[in-house]
Amino acid sequence: MRKKLRFKDKVVIVTGAAQGIGEGVAIAIASEGGKVVLADRSDLVKDVVKKIKLNKGSGEYCICDLETFAGAKKLIAFAIKKFGRIDVLINNVGGTIWAKPFEEYSEEQIMAEVTRSLLPTLWCCRAVLPQMISQASGNIVNISSIATRGIYRIPYSASKGGVNAMTASLAFEQAKNGIRVNAVATGGTQAPPRRIPRNKNPMTKQEEIWYQGIVDQTIESSLMHRYGSIDEQVHAILFLASDESSYITGTVLPVGGGDQG
Repeated sequence: MRKKLRFKDKVVIVTGAAQGIGEGVAIAIASEGGKVVLADRSDLVKDVVKKIKLNKGSGEYCICDLETFAGAKKLIAFAIKKFGRIDVLINNVGGTIWAKPFEEYSEEQIMAEVTRSLLPTLWCCRAVLPQMISQASGNIVNISSIATRGIYRIPYSASKGGVNAMTASLAFEQAKNGIRVNAVATGGTQAPPRRIPRNKNPMTKQEEIWYQGIVDQTIESSLMHRYGSIDEQVHAILFLASDESSYITGTVLPVGGGDQG
């Protein structure tokens, strides 16, 4: 059976592409003919581009801080300079930094969570719009989370709730310009240990107990009572990023074994 080439000659940006789901998405899209721009603030993204090129795929990297509008504009300008257009933007940056009851968060920690898990998606959507509007076409896939209903990570939950609201509203606003906007709400996902941890400080014994509480609640809330795999998340993201979902916009697709978030 011939391999699908759903992204043949399409220019696709994948943010947070140095590891985890973002890495899996970038490699999969390149294998289906996409011209992929991998964005991350870690130099590890260079290794992912090497993997893509070893498999005869098209990949370029842009090291940028997407927690800032300047970083998002740098990324979009880089992609346009390299390829002249942007067909798909996949906003994958995010992830909870701390695991604990809300009353245990400091003001600084709350702001860090929002800056990490809401602003990169907000900034990148804003930065890419002029190009997609000028093309009269585009497809944005935001990575959200079923943690919008979950314990011990309220600032992260609020951030992903914001991603969901932005997805629905931006789709409503931009349909007239030929731009689709959807989101995948990822559930608990088995992944290798992060090469760059979100929190540089090791968890205390109490924080380990709270984190286990997140794991237990995630598994219990899933009808399938398990974590998913990176591939299971990648398949859903690629569907929404491809033309196979051409009549879908403004939708948040939960991929959490039945947990709707």
